[in-house]
Amino acid sequence: MIRRIFSYSGQYKKYFIFAALCITAESLFELLIPLIMANIVDIGVVSGNRTYIFGQGAWMLVCAALALLLGIGSARFSAIAGQGLGANLREAEYVKFQQFSFANVDHFQISSLVTRMTSDVTNIQNSISGGLRPACRGPVMLVAATGVAFSINAKLAMVFLAALPTLGICLYLIIKNVRPMYAKMQGAIDLVNRIIQENLTAVRVVKAYVRGAYETDKFEKVNTNLQTQSERAFKLATTNMAAMQFVMYGTIISILWFGGGMIRVGAMQVGELTGFLSYVLQILNSLMMISNIFLMLTRSLASGKRIMEVLDEEIDITEDKARDIEVTKGEVEFRHVYFKYKKEAPEYVLSDINLHIRPGETVGIVGQTGSAKTTLVQLIPRLYDITSGELLIDGRPVEEYPLKNLRDAVAVVLQKNTLFSGTLRENLLWGDSSASREEIEEACRTAGADEFIGRLEQGYDTEMGQGGVNVSGGQKQRLCIARAILKKPKVLILDDSTSAVDTATEADIRERLAERLPHMTKIIIAQRISSVRHAGQIVVLDDGRVQGVGTHEELLAGNKIYREIYESQKEGADL
Repeated sequence: MIRRIFSYSGQYKKYFIFAALCITAESLFELLIPLIMANIVDIGVVSGNRTYIFGQGAWMLVCAALALLLGIGSARFSAIAGQGLGANLREAEYVKFQQFSFANVDHFQISSLVTRMTSDVTNIQNSISGGLRPACRGPVMLVAATGVAFSINAKLAMVFLAALPTLGICLYLIIKNVRPMYAKMQGAIDLVNRIIQENLTAVRVVKAYVRGAYETDKFEKVNTNLQTQSERAFKLATTNMAAMQFVMYGTIISILWFGGGMIRVGAMQVGELTGFLSYVLQILNSLMMISNIFLMLTRSLASGKRIMEVLDEEIDITEDKARDIEVTKGEVEFRHVYFKYKKEAPEYVLSDINLHIRPGETVGIVGQTGSAKTTLVQLIPRLYDITSGELLIDGRPVEEYPLKNLRDAVAVVLQKNTLFSGTLRENLLWGDSSASREEIEEACRTAGADEFIGRLEQGYDTEMGQGGVNVSGGQKQRLCIARAILKKPKVLILDDSTSAVDTATEADIRERLAERLPHMTKIIIAQRISSVRHAGQIVVLDDGRVQGVGTHEELLAGNKIYREIYESQKEGADL
């Protein structure tokens, strides 16, 4: 896991090396200071040699200054290395997320993906920025200080060696219990993000139904859960410091007791005990740093596991069978197509779909809510892959088309219309980034969007705001249709994309599409019979099965489901 995380260091690997070198050199200079101090006491002070004292003091200042400069350098390099690794991990996750199919996205909750790309990555980069120094310094100081301590007095050094098993057992027990707590804490952050996302996305619904208090209570529950999980994890983690200090002070008292006895019998000098204590403190501080590193590493590994789950997610829509071909006509054919969202699901969402749509034909799809109309058309650009059967575009299986070529040839205006922050023109250019002004205006005329764009104060340069909050639902639908037309697709799919416009405007849009785009295959999903009655053929879906195909007149005469939909809408209109 650790090796995989660090494999994303990329161009920042050199900064890890620079930081480690600076920290190691800094530690060595700091280790020289107690030796110099011991010499000052035992040689300079005892003999009253001021020249020696000032000379050794100057060397102490030099060592301290070099250690300071190296410390500043190590802090800078550690920060660059940590932030760089975090940036690379976020980018890798985001790139992988762009490859996800709808099924892959469904596997993760959006709130969880956000947490994995922000909080989890931040945990890792903070561990690097703040933990690289103790991770390098601890072992160096431990080994070097232990060696020097044994060289000063091997018998006395045995005292703190007795403390090591106690520290090891305490650290093992803490890490063993805190690791699953960190994982639960990150899961609790997922829940908090999910509630926030839902509330902000549906803020108008919340206010319309006066459910602010209910949403506040719901947030309070997940927020309290996060607080509880965090408190449990951090309370246990902080016991590490208490255990370390207990052992450290016990060790110091023991050394002072035994060292004092040695001084009384003349087996040790005061300067030696002073220097020895300095190294013992460095050893114990090193052990404390190493234990803290293990705790930081434990939390980072919990976050790293979640990040790797995203990076290791198997993309279910691949291009293994793809060839360098493009859609040229826009012919669509379903042959005994079956589909379900999950392989283990007991029932199919679509069953035995047989349907042939000729190039340039206008096809309507109607059915009751939940009849899988949207699911059917999402199979055409491979937003989902069929479970069995064949789906052909221009007589070739969709798997043979590169995804870019296939999706460039299919434009889908979804039920939920999405506009992005930026100007109206920038949103339209999503369809074709190189479109000319004339092409943009023609697409807007075809979609009926020119009618309201002319009334906007800044026209095509009007800021849309996040999600297109500056335009109405019907205007947003027409802009999305214009954006799809700009793409110049071979197949245009309108998934109930005129539901927010009046019937007269819808009829105008339909007529202009037929008149100006005669060679484009058009598939129209609609709830209203009036939206599809003029289509060349109409498909009736019910419970994921094709229950009838024909013209309006043929289905009205021979299809019970279509006739019931028609009669119910006719009665509603009469009322």
